Amino acid sequence: MAAIVVVFDFDRTLIDGDSDSWVVTEMGLSDLFHQLRSTLPWNSLMDRMMKELHSRGETADDIAECLKKTPVHPRIAAAIKAAHAFGCDLRILSDANQFFIEKILEHHDLLGCFSKIYTNPTFVDEEGRLRIFPYHDSTLSPHGCSLCPSNLCKGQVLNNIQASAPESERQNFIYLGDGSGDYCPTLKLGDKDYVMPRKNYPLWNCIFSDRAFVKAEVREWSNGEELEGTLLHLINRISSERSIL
Repeated sequence: MAAIVVVFDFDRTLIDGDSDSWVVTEMGLSDLFHQLRSTLPWNSLMDRMMKELHSRGETADDIAECLKKTPVHPRIAAAIKAAHAFGCDLRILSDANQFFIEKILEHHDLLGCFSKIYTNPTFVDEEGRLRIFPYHDSTLSPHGCSLCPSNLCKGQVLNNIQASAPESERQNFIYLGDGSGDYCPTLKLGDKDYVMPRKNYPLWNCIFSDRAFVKAEVREWSNGEELEGTLLHLINRISSERSIL
């Protein structure tokens, strides 16, 4: 079991933009999206957008081709590959969706670096339409967290990841994120862990609105170069500290 677990958010962290917005804009869905934005939960809205694409004759392969154009900062890609080569356990915890994330990572030759992706599930139905569903089905088992959207409590998922390791094998966590949904898992980190919020984004604002609530050491970043330098520095630091113990 890896000693260092690195957990990435996806939108505005691993990629600079938002994968949902990318597809909506690039595939000509902006008008309908904004018409329906206030009437549906986000997951249902994106599922509705996929229905619209299907009705226009667009296939899952067409959506995948659109996603391949999503840029990934070269220094972030390099950091991911370096962390994986170092032996870290890399995971994604995201409120995007499985299809979008996997297609983008696959195109940039990064999918194999991640041991697990926790996100809203997808499948292509018998008609060829891409379907998007919530990670947590709030109608069956609400997660009950007031900090998180009904479809995904990232803190609950992080708790499960932490609990999966034997007590005799302590792991150090590095969590990278940007949004308010990343605050809940940040609160689950211990004093031997690190959180890397994107500077001047909602997670950063949440942390510094009352720093006392966060036990983990905070290391901010603003761009791909800073993410790479900070992440690899922390991995080396943790590795050196563990070798002394």
